Amino acid sequence: MKGIIVLEDGSYFEGVPIGVSGEKIGEVVLNTAVVGYQEIMTDPANAGKILVLTYPLIGNYGVAKKFSESRRCWIEALIIKEESKMSSNWQAEDTFNNFLQRERLVAISEVDTRTLAIRIRDYGEMLGIVSSEEAKIGDLLRKIKDYRNNGRKDFIKNISVKEETEIRGNPSGPRIAIIDLGILNSFLEQLRRLGCNIILLPYNTGLDKILQSNLDGLIISNGPEEDGAVSGIVQVVKGLIGKIPLLGISLGHEIISLALGGKLKRLNVGHHGLNYPVKSPSSFKGDITVQNHSFVVDEESIKGRKEIAITLRNVNDDSIEEMESETLKFISTQYYPVSPGFDEVNEVFRRFLEMVTEGKLICPSEKI
Repeated sequence: MKGIIVLEDGSYFEGVPIGVSGEKIGEVVLNTAVVGYQEIMTDPANAGKILVLTYPLIGNYGVAKKFSESRRCWIEALIIKEESKMSSNWQAEDTFNNFLQRERLVAISEVDTRTLAIRIRDYGEMLGIVSSEEAKIGDLLRKIKDYRNNGRKDFIKNISVKEETEIRGNPSGPRIAIIDLGILNSFLEQLRRLGCNIILLPYNTGLDKILQSNLDGLIISNGPEEDGAVSGIVQVVKGLIGKIPLLGISLGHEIISLALGGKLKRLNVGHHGLNYPVKSPSSFKGDITVQNHSFVVDEESIKGRKEIAITLRNVNDDSIEEMESETLKFISTQYYPVSPGFDEVNEVFRRFLEMVTEGKLICPSEKI
């Protein structure tokens, strides 16, 4: 039995079905990470995507519950070159194939992912359909066209917590709320290490409710872009800017930009991987970041906002990676502020808490 992925432009690639049988449609994105397949697959920002992992061997270190970034796998389908038939890792609790079965995930291996990646890089991210069932290419293309015309993106309402949820920390620590659009478990763990008392808020929490909650700060989390819920969240954030310290992460960064009157622009090929270099405009020192997004802030649309400082840029394409404003009390990062390792906390979270407790920001160029 053969599996197939058909792209919106008519090109197609065959392989061998793994996981469960079925047919799935979504935007095809590449991720260039060499490790972290479980974390990537359980990142809610990938909801609705057909994920192509460019590293050629997947599953070689198995899976473990501790590495999941959320309660489930959110991608529509997975494309890989080769599935490892054995797991070699002292932390592994199960095999990669069992993980695919448990998550009811449609997946195809033995695909020429190098040629597929080149296709996406040359022609941009586009819709695709994955099928492990007998189907004609013409029929699959018609399904993609129908999805393009009628498909809805409303993943956030299913990803977000359904009711206000408290994660207690240090009794004397700050009260930090998170508008949960797909917050990662690893981000929550960093905040917990800092002693924060965390309140997860549903995506549709109203402005008055937030302002009346006696919060020390608010985080707008990462999550899936182009979602139908984003416009309503932007309106809430408009009413919060300047009234409470804010931290925006990835989608949260984009939402803060939209709330400031800015616009977004789509990258031909999004930033999805572990090794994206960024640097401060005032320094030659740089850093390597984790990223997962297809849109960036259109710099022209915020040039009139003199109270906003662009503090980090992408070395490859000069796009905005971080902004801050002492006047408006916010920091926002397009990249993921992941832990540097060994239970350490990313400097972005520390800077945000200093803004919460002291009302001022630390210049990131001094910290890189």
